[in-house]
Amino acid sequence: MAEPMANPVAEPMAETSAVEQLMQQIADEYESLSRQLKVIAKHVEQHKASLMLDKISDLAAACDVQPSAIVRFAQRFGFSGYSEMQDVFRAEYAGQSGAAPTYQQRIRKIIATRDDKLHVGDMTREFIDASRAGLAELSAGLDDGQLEAAVTLLQKADNIYVVGVRRAFPVASYIAYALQNTNKRVHLVSGMGGMYRQQIRSVRERDVVIAISFAPYGKETLYCARVGHHQRAKLLVITDSKLSPLARSADAMLTVAEGSAFAFRSLTSTICLCQALFIALAYKLELDIEETQDPGGYDD
Repeated sequence: MAEPMANPVAEPMAETSAVEQLMQQIADEYESLSRQLKVIAKHVEQHKASLMLDKISDLAAACDVQPSAIVRFAQRFGFSGYSEMQDVFRAEYAGQSGAAPTYQQRIRKIIATRDDKLHVGDMTREFIDASRAGLAELSAGLDDGQLEAAVTLLQKADNIYVVGVRRAFPVASYIAYALQNTNKRVHLVSGMGGMYRQQIRSVRERDVVIAISFAPYGKETLYCARVGHHQRAKLLVITDSKLSPLARSADAMLTVAEGSAFAFRSLTSTICLCQALFIALAYKLELDIEETQDPGGYDD
């Protein structure tokens, strides 16, 4: 299996924060954790901004474990206990109380405590607000290095295979459609007729597999990613967590935490990210064309 993915960068970046260092350590050691500690790791990764306020009993209840398991988790990563680990998150997020996760929690609380019947317009606006919060979080958390790596993979690919099932299928369909407007050979692994295996079998070393999946992660997408990795193709992952099972063999990984309302997650941020990815690729491909044209230009 490939080693956990590093952040490829073209120039020096700002010093990595303590939270980022901790999350990278958790991602690196995730597979060696016990089942309980994996549950805690996922919760910590998905609720970083609110962890500074959570009591150990709150975190234990959210993860359905005993408080002692939270202490073991903190100690596993070099802290004396939960309080010392929590201080790392307090130092980074203390000034961000208005961040998107808190706003989303507020939306959910309004819904849960409201007795009157919601009008369609009100429901729509709340869902739009949740989607807007997700976009703000996407913008704040973008990894420029990974975006550059993703575009470079697509730029060099002979063939691009795109796979995403159920909730991720419309995203896969869109990015396959968009990429077909370039000169790349693009294949949507739709699984029609149950033929995932047949549709992915021709993937080869100079190809790229775009695997799009969110918890609980589609087994068909995981299968196609494994085949691509086995065939030495490059893997571009679009997922919701660095702890995703797709992360281990990724050559580039883009993470998206969607806004949600009424227990439904939006696709707004993921579609936006894919559109931006296509535009960046089209831009680079056009630059390639200009660089290889006859210096004399076109005839009048």
